[in-house]
Amino acid sequence: MREAAQAELLLRRAVRASLAAWARLALPSGQVPAAHHLALIAALEGVASGATPRLLVHMPPGSAKSTYASILFPAWWFAQRPQSAVIAACHTLGLAEHFGRQLRALIAEHATRLGYALQPDDRAARRFATSTGGRYFATGVRGPVVGRRADLILIDDPIRSQAEADSRARRDELWDWYRSDLLTRLKPGGRVVLVMTRWHPDDLGGRLADAGGDPPWQVLRLPAVAEEGDPLGRVPGAPLWPEWEDGVALAAKRAAVGERAWAALYQQRPRLRRGGMFATARIAVLDVAPPVVQVVRGWDLAATAATSGDPDWTAGVKLGRTADGTWVVLDVARMRGGPGEVERALASHAAADGVPVLVGLPQDPGQAGRAQLSYLTRQLAGFRVKGSPETGSKETRAMPVASQVEAGNVSVVRGAWNQAFLEELEAFPLGAKDDQVDALARAFMLLTEGAVAPARRVAVPVLAR
Repeated sequence: MREAAQAELLLRRAVRASLAAWARLALPSGQVPAAHHLALIAALEGVASGATPRLLVHMPPGSAKSTYASILFPAWWFAQRPQSAVIAACHTLGLAEHFGRQLRALIAEHATRLGYALQPDDRAARRFATSTGGRYFATGVRGPVVGRRADLILIDDPIRSQAEADSRARRDELWDWYRSDLLTRLKPGGRVVLVMTRWHPDDLGGRLADAGGDPPWQVLRLPAVAEEGDPLGRVPGAPLWPEWEDGVALAAKRAAVGERAWAALYQQRPRLRRGGMFATARIAVLDVAPPVVQVVRGWDLAATAATSGDPDWTAGVKLGRTADGTWVVLDVARMRGGPGEVERALASHAAADGVPVLVGLPQDPGQAGRAQLSYLTRQLAGFRVKGSPETGSKETRAMPVASQVEAGNVSVVRGAWNQAFLEELEAFPLGAKDDQVDALARAFMLLTEGAVAPARRVAVPVLAR
């Protein structure tokens, strides 16, 4: 009896001191942490100790990252920091509640060994309190967190689909929610863990890694198939969890999901959806605009208020032609709004660009299109305005400027708009949006068809937007 009590005491001390020991106890019978789980455990122990206040974990689907990060870790965290508060967020409230129920059941089963229990009157799936003063709150991404405070923020798979990841509007919404809502709930000295499968170069994990910050983010990236310099010491081509999925199974999965999904979801190297028309790798990014002899801002209009969903953009591409016959995108303006807001944007950019810059507007077929063009031209009195008809498919209209991109004759001036612009070109014609492509094609057509009279060679100022 005494030996059994002594063994139990040693076990309690072990599981409270070591996340790996806790995982071996809490996992279902017969399961043990694999090599990649031990790497994740070590990173999470760094979070608990304070050595790693910001942790990014990128691992493929089916690697059990949520089991360790969203279920085992918070249960062990409360043993280390009994009076702390945890906010856990997932892409949906339903998934957050699912993790919360599993966490709560695990704590109830092992309360004695963890050193705390659940408060009997506070056991909801999405929130509960512990007997030692700890508090846990789970929410879906973009869900309300006002009034909550956290010593630890756990974000697990904040993106639920490729379509959501491909939508810049949805990526921006997630980014704004993270920075303005969620991060403001963190107490001084608090820690943040983001565990996710990659979807897009500009997803939340990508933005956080690019943004840097203080404290810096530690990144644990574990691809399904090992590459050179693997963090686990695997030889290139070795599977992440051979006991679960061997090389043959992973090869079959790669063939089934396709190269883009494989690169993002399984190798954690997301890439843009490639439409194939624009060879964007051949577009140089210039720090200073070269002198140009002709300039036009071509517009694509979408008078739709951004009240919901992912409406189209009104886009204006300012394109210049150099004396040696190359092309440079000087600026791209984008906005969403109703007709009045679009009119004001046209006037504002025309004034900023100056009278020498031709304003290129679309002319839809029929009387309504002619009437709209006539109206907008009157609103831009004092500036040069040229309407161009919408004829042929979008691909047909984009082909001439795409050919110049292929030839390496198109460059862009460095600016905040570069990423969204190049992403859209990269994806065209398969991407969700084509407003900037249409505006670029219009500007290029007006310049090549002689709608813009040559001017003396001047350096056109580029406005940062």
